[in-house]
Parts: sequence; structure tokens; C-alpha cells
Amino acid sequence: MIQPTPNWLVGEIRHAKRGLGQDAVQRTTKLLDKFELPTVCQEARCPNRGVCFSNRTATFMILGDTCTRGCRFCAVKYNKFPAPVDENEPERLSLAIAEMDIRHAVITSVTRDDLPDGGAGHYAKTVRTLRKNSPDTTIELLIPDFGGSDEALRSVVDEGPDILAHNVDTVVRLHRKIKPRANHDRSLTLLTRVKEMAPKMVTKSGVMLGLGETAEDVAQELTTLRDTGCNMLTLGQYLAPSLKHTAVVRFLEPAEFVFWGTFARELGFESVASGPLVRSSYNASVFFKDLS
Repeated sequence: MIQPTPNWLVGEIRHAKRGLGQDAVQRTTKLLDKFELPTVCQEARCPNRGVCFSNRTATFMILGDTCTRGCRFCAVKYNKFPAPVDENEPERLSLAIAEMDIRHAVITSVTRDDLPDGGAGHYAKTVRTLRKNSPDTTIELLIPDFGGSDEALRSVVDEGPDILAHNVDTVVRLHRKIKPRANHDRSLTLLTRVKEMAPKMVTKSGVMLGLGETAEDVAQELTTLRDTGCNMLTLGQYLAPSLKHTAVVRFLEPAEFVFWGTFARELGFESVASGPLVRSSYNASVFFKDLS
């Protein structure tokens, strides 16, 4: 049964999509088109893209726009055989970031299980290019699991991004159902290994709520995440991007997000963003400054 979206949330979504007006949104959209750069804001149909684009911010998506996983919550295109990696992408990305005057760049990607290193080398090249062309810009990477390869992960960690994020997305009990080609233990191991490789590196993860998890599931998931040493956390309401995707089981009330945000801080997370429209990169620069 499809759950009706609460009226209060419909209003928030409309406001977030509108941002500061279409002129402001179109300016950022044209700039992204100019450099031929996809964003997760557009590809994943993020409800906050109007606000972010109005503020000349975006979460850039590298390694193409086609994913090899096809998770049941995600609107990004799926194909086992995506197009070859564009080796000029890091340079175009650095030019766009410079022209947009971005001070905190958030970069994610599709998952590329077709590549031997899962795309880790391309991530490393992207960080090096940004460090060269925009040395004052802080860098936040939201990475896939690289198939569990320690060597691939180390190649990214060694480039020294300011934040290394990897989302578990949902609680362990629902993980196989929502992300059938992923592995929950592998995600936790990745976050743990980052801290072993670079103890001072800031790590971050995100969980969607409303997929059928119980309070016990959420408490267990947040506790397990914190045990990896994870510093930053985002909690948001799952919104189905289409009728073909996993349906929303429940819309949480705002007070519940306040509760889980408080719970997470008491566990020791140093920075927590918890709210219905919070996404992985929600106000990323603001929360990083708070952490600093």
C-alpha cells in the first residue's frame, strides 16, 4: 500500500525544490551542463536540489551516470556495462568548482563493479587535480565500497580528503532487501579500515528512515556505526523516487528525527544532521565547519 505523503512534508519538499527561484537554479544547471558534469542532485532526484542550486552548490557525481548495482531505493540509471571512464572528468570538475567558487566540494559516484579497482584510481586522480587547481577548497568524498578492496581504499585515503563518507543507507535487517548487490558488513569494515589507515581522517555515514525499520533496528545501527569510529552522521526520510522503487513504509514525524539526532550525539557522533529532507551532503560545508 502506498503511503500518502503528509501535507507538512509536501510543503517542505516544494519549498526545497523551488529554492531561491528558477533563475538561481537555472544558473547552476547551465554551469553544470557547460562542463558536462552530472550531479547526484539531478540523477537521484534529490528534493533539496533547488535550495542547493540556488546557493551555487551541488554534489558532483564522477565515473559517469550509470551504476552497476541498481539498489531498490535509488533513481540513478543501472546497467552492468556502463560507458568507459572519462579521463578528462577531474579537470572539468576542478574548472567547474573554481568557476562556482565552491569552498567545500562534495564528490560522489556511481558504483563501478566493472572496473578492477572500483573507480578508486579515478577518485584519487580527482582529489589530486582539485588540490592542484583549488588548494583552498575542502574535499568531501562519498565513496562506494570498491568491492571491499583494501588496496583500492588506501589509494583514496592516501590522497587525504578532508571527509571520507560511505553510506550504509539502511539498517542491517533490511540491507539485503534494499541493497541486494551490496554487503552491510563490507560497508562497516570500510569505515573501520579508514580509521586504521588514517586515524585522524573524518568519516561520515548516512541512514534513511521510513523503510520499515524498528526503533531497535535504528538504535542498533547507530551504535554499530559509532563503533567504527564514524564522526559524522546524516538521518533523513526515505522518499521513493518513483512507483517502481521500494515504497515508503512510514513517514516519521519531525519529533522522531529530533529524538534520533539526540540519540546519535549521546553515542558520541561529533556532527549529526537529522531531519525529513536531510541527505548525505545536506549543508555539508556547514556541518564540516561545526566539526572543525
